[in-house]
Parts: sequence; structure tokens; C-alpha cells
Amino acid sequence: MNVAVFSTKSYDRDYLNRFNQKNGLELVYFEAQLNINTAALADGSKAICVFVNDDLSAVVLDKLHALGVELIALRCAGFNNVDLKRAAELNIDVVRVPAYSPRAVAEHAVALMLTANRKTHKAYNRVREHNFSLENLVGFDMLGKTVGVIGTGKIGDAFCRIMLGFGCRVLAFDVYENEELKKIGVQYSDVNTLFAESDILSLHCPLTPETRHIIRGETIAKMKDGVMIVNTSRGALIHTRDTIHALKKGKIGHLAIDVYEQEEELFFRDLSNEIIQDDEIARLISFPNVLITAHQGFFTQEALSQIAQTTINNISEFMDGAELTNRISE
Repeated sequence: MNVAVFSTKSYDRDYLNRFNQKNGLELVYFEAQLNINTAALADGSKAICVFVNDDLSAVVLDKLHALGVELIALRCAGFNNVDLKRAAELNIDVVRVPAYSPRAVAEHAVALMLTANRKTHKAYNRVREHNFSLENLVGFDMLGKTVGVIGTGKIGDAFCRIMLGFGCRVLAFDVYENEELKKIGVQYSDVNTLFAESDILSLHCPLTPETRHIIRGETIAKMKDGVMIVNTSRGALIHTRDTIHALKKGKIGHLAIDVYEQEEELFFRDLSNEIIQDDEIARLISFPNVLITAHQGFFTQEALSQIAQTTINNISEFMDGAELTNRISE
């Protein structure tokens, strides 16, 4: 069975091929992102495989359905880019990778937090230029700081445990409280208390209508002056323009993000020889207290292996007519 695989890089092909050796799927790779203009590449494929920034809106799903596509296999956990209602109406099954090394993303959030705090990225560049000055590199101890965590699923759980190991007070907010985290010292609170008391705020919740722009002018105003915000979840959890305003005023002391609200036009591409047309990310990059990585939180050997293995298994289940273990329902 042919499978059109969109938004692929060399590492995607390497790992998918490795785990496909015993399954015999005909994987047809495309570097292009899936959108209304590229959907025709799926012609002749009953299944497609996509990533976080591919467009699976209703109009794209209609075109895929007309081409005979019956399965969408996401190489990620999030599915906010899929119109699940329309997919169900078209009888297109949607499957995902529900978990892949949650520690990978949690550890990257910690790396961002520590780098923004201790400015090791700036120190690295200085030393390479034989500048051994410590001016403007002062940070703060993590011990005793209050870390607010929004979302305590698998990734948030791992992050909370790491923060407890640093000796932090960990506040958490989630619709479903994790009893195991409570036992080891995580304190759940309402979201407004979390905003008011956190020195560091880390986002680990999915993007839903309720969480979209959970960080915006109104909520930033409730936070401590100089708060650090870390986001390794989804870019649209943060209202970019409001965040820029808060950075300019000094309300936000550090911003460390691995995701960005308009990242689909930027991330996973080499644009080093181009003029970036996105004024908001250009403004963010200009701040000395902003650290941005390009959606690499998942990028470990363990996570890539899990993503590839689960994706191949998901497609193979469909091909064999078996129950779809990781089907997403509307």
C-alpha cells in the first residue's frame, strides 16, 4: 500500500525506513508540507503520514477524500491541525503517536529554562571570541523558586518531577489532577493563583479552544514582575503581540520557547539566506532575554524511534484491517 509522507527530512526517512523493513509499506516521501496546493501529491495513496504543521483543514480533507485517502497518520501527539469533525464525516480515520519519550520534551524545557537563566548561550559565544567577561551574565538559583506548570500529562508529569529535584516549589494546574504527583509534593491550585505566585511558568497543555492564548495581556498582568515563561507545547498558547508588549515593559523577564504561533511558515526550514517576513518573530529574536529553538524538544534518538515505530504500526493496523489502537475520535 502506498503511503504519502509529507514534511519529511532526512531523519524522518531514516527512522521510518528502519522500522518499515518488516512491514513492506510503500512509503513515498515529500519534503513539502501538506496544504491545499500540495494535496494532489497524495494521489494513489490510501494513507498519508503528516507532521505538526501540515494543514488538515476541511478543504484539504475534502481534496484528500476525493483522491481516495482513507487514513491520516500523524507523526505526533497533538492533533489541533486536523478538522476531526470533517474527517469523521468523510470516513477518514485519524491516528496519532500518543506518547514518545515525554522526558525528551520535559528535559528540553529544563534546558531552555536553565539557558535563559544562566545565559550559557551568550557565554559560549563570548568565549569563542576570547571574551571571558562575566558582565551581564548573572542568573538566579533555582532552589526555592516557585515553578508553575500548566498541564500535568506525561510531559508535564516528567517536568514536575525534575523541578522537584531542583528543590523548587511546584504549583500545577490541570483539569485532571495527578494523584501521584500530589504524593511527592506537587501542589495543585487554580490558574490565577498559579499565575500570581510563579517565578517560572512552563506550559505543557494541549492547544484547545480553552487554552488558546492562555498567555495574553490579561493573564500576564496577573503574573509577578520579571516572570520567566517557557513553552514547549504549542505556539498558540501564547499571544505573541501581547507577549512582546510585556517584554518591552519588563513584565516578562525571560521568554524561552520551542514553539511559535506562526511557526508553520518558518520552522524545520533553512531560511538563513532569506529575509524573514514575519515581523513578530523578528522582534522576539531581537530581545536579549528571549531564547528560541525551532521545535526540537522531541528531537532525541529515543523519541524518533518511538515516533517511527508507532507510526508504522498504526498504518500496518489499518492495512491489515485490525482495530486502530491509536485512533482519534472527534
